[in-house]
Amino acid sequence: MMSMELTSEQIGKENTAEEPSTTGFLPDFCDGGNVLLMVGGAEFLAIILTLAQGFSAGDFWTRLALISLFIQWVTIGSVALLCHFRDTLNSLSSPQTTAISYAIIMGVTLVMSIVSVWLIQYLYLTPRPGLAQNVILRNLVICAIVTALMLRYFYVQHQWKSNTEAESRARIQALQARIRPHFLFNSMNTIASLTRSNPDQAEKAVEDLADLFRVSLADKNYLTLDEELSITRRYLSIEEHRLGDRLRVEWRIDEDIDRFTKVPALILQPLVENALYHGIEPLTEGGAVTISLHSLTDAIEVTVSNPLGAPTRQQRHKGNQMAQENIRQRLAFAYGDQGRLNIQTKDDQYSVSFKIPR
Repeated sequence: MMSMELTSEQIGKENTAEEPSTTGFLPDFCDGGNVLLMVGGAEFLAIILTLAQGFSAGDFWTRLALISLFIQWVTIGSVALLCHFRDTLNSLSSPQTTAISYAIIMGVTLVMSIVSVWLIQYLYLTPRPGLAQNVILRNLVICAIVTALMLRYFYVQHQWKSNTEAESRARIQALQARIRPHFLFNSMNTIASLTRSNPDQAEKAVEDLADLFRVSLADKNYLTLDEELSITRRYLSIEEHRLGDRLRVEWRIDEDIDRFTKVPALILQPLVENALYHGIEPLTEGGAVTISLHSLTDAIEVTVSNPLGAPTRQQRHKGNQMAQENIRQRLAFAYGDQGRLNIQTKDDQYSVSFKIPR
């Protein structure tokens, strides 16, 4: 096979490395966007607490500045520690993560409260009886309530996201299940037709089909672009045994294509199979299938084109639509509004294209 194809051992390694490790329900506090949200939320809390003490033009802005300073230091300190212990927290169970995160935030609040009391005593230069107990207790109670609500929100968000992803994976697998049998049975029919006419080619086709089975039945929702190209090449190798000189394949792949980009499994091969079934087989003289991968600024554009004859339009159009609708839905699940399947017919050429967002 061609040098760009992955060996069975490499495919096996990809299989074991594809699924991400299980993570906890806390967001990534090392991410700048999440830190900005936390800082914004902390300032919103400072405004609420300041307003709760009454609005007075004389000291409102002073109180807001002091409360904001305290809450922001608590927020930044807590976020820094949660970022530092991110890997440890993600490896624990939800109750353990909740308890440790709660303890971290309460501990930071306690330390900042003691520091703020010391600063107040130092600036006023006179002791204020009961100040330390009142300030520390008030801050800890407020922190306990806000932290409990925040952790509960993070947990519910994580559960909702997990359920949504699980539902999407189930629907994608259902769509893939409709592609796999059709693809594999057609390959087996090709091998059966070669068994008597050309046993050597049939044996070679069986080897290619075994590699195809290994990847297509691996129950993977995503493959690397290199793996998807490998599957397509092996499928074409089987079909070349059957169609012979009637089939010509042109590959147009930009050199700067990232071959490790993740794509929905079996997204390219069915389009190529459609091109053969609806474009090449009906033509006595056969024709060329062109597979293009072009690198764009924000995406990789994939195009499959084939010659289009009158019999194809009249007799096979319905089957073509069913397969394409399946792929259209899978692209929509994977890429949302960016996952569009574009179909064009021009100068007796039928082309189907889609984009893989970077």
